[in-house]
Amino acid sequence: MSRGFQGFQPAAAQFFAELAVNQERGWFNDNKARYARDVKAPMGALMDDLAAELARRGIPITGDAKRGLFRIHRDVRFSHDKAPYKTHAGAVLTRDGRKGTPGLLYFHLAPTGCFMAAGFYHPDPSELSRMRDSVAYGPKEFAELETHLAGHGLALSREETLSRLPRGYDMMADSPHAWAIKLKNYVTSRPVPDEALATPALVGHIADFAAVTLPLLEWGWDALS
Repeated sequence: MSRGFQGFQPAAAQFFAELAVNQERGWFNDNKARYARDVKAPMGALMDDLAAELARRGIPITGDAKRGLFRIHRDVRFSHDKAPYKTHAGAVLTRDGRKGTPGLLYFHLAPTGCFMAAGFYHPDPSELSRMRDSVAYGPKEFAELETHLAGHGLALSREETLSRLPRGYDMMADSPHAWAIKLKNYVTSRPVPDEALATPALVGHIADFAAVTLPLLEWGWDALS
């Protein structure tokens, strides 16, 4: 039986390239059918097939086309950039399929580059504190997680980090894991090769990434339990 997801075609990238220079409601409405056909439909099929593949592999993450896709409309209320539309598409899978549930698998589609990510993005203060505690008081387990990720060519992102240790973690100043206490997210990512985008094999490609990043999710879930 063939999968519903057949790959992303060049028309998806072309749509976003044109949208980037046509940030107007009229243009988007005139081209809404293109968005539905070339971006939203294959993205939804990808999420449905990926959820089925993860279930088959026993990976406890799920999602679907209805709950997992992010809207193309930007929230411009607190942004200096008032462009109303995103020039990329994104979708997440979590333990219960809802976007706000801690611990996610994310897929990003954009003309400038596609990637997969997994982990805990912008956790709330109490969640972030518990994960920092897990680093501080479970150094052996965190070191094992680092080693596991490194063995698969992955590492936690250091893009968003504090300049100094947060209050209450001064005892970590000389720890080799002090950098991890400063993180605002516990996330890792990997680019998706262009050649993987246009075929149904993308489902397995993302599922393989989910399998190797599952220990990161399990580490975070344990910290939050």
